[in-house]
Order: sequence, then structure tokens, then C-alpha cells
Amino acid sequence: MFSNIGIPGLILILTLALIIFGPKKLPEIGKAFGQTLKEFKKSTRELTDDVMKDIEEDKNNMTK
Repeated sequence: MFSNIGIPGLILILTLALIIFGPKKLPEIGKAFGQTLKEFKKSTRELTDDVMKDIEEDKNNMTK
């Protein structure tokens, strides 16, 4: 996804974010983004586990 941006583009984006939000707000935004990512990963992991559990139950029911 970010392979086309490159280092100069990334530096430009970070500089613009610093100008727009200011140095005091950036850590809060980063923390919120990190928590959102953590929750998303947790949700997808739980969904995958549920699907895998259902598949295993179906396999066990088919062999009986």
C-alpha cells in the first residue's frame, strides 16, 4: 500500500501532520491510532478463531 510513497513522501506527510496538528497533539493521535490497530487485530483474530472452531466442529460432525 505504501510502497509507492517512498521516504521523501513519508517525510512530507509527517511534516504536514506536524504542521497541522502541532507537536502536542501528535502523540495523542499516534496513541489513538495504535489502540485502534490493536482492537482491529484483536477483532480479526477472534473472528478467525470462531470460523476455525466452526470448521473443526463441522469436520467432527461429518465424521460421526
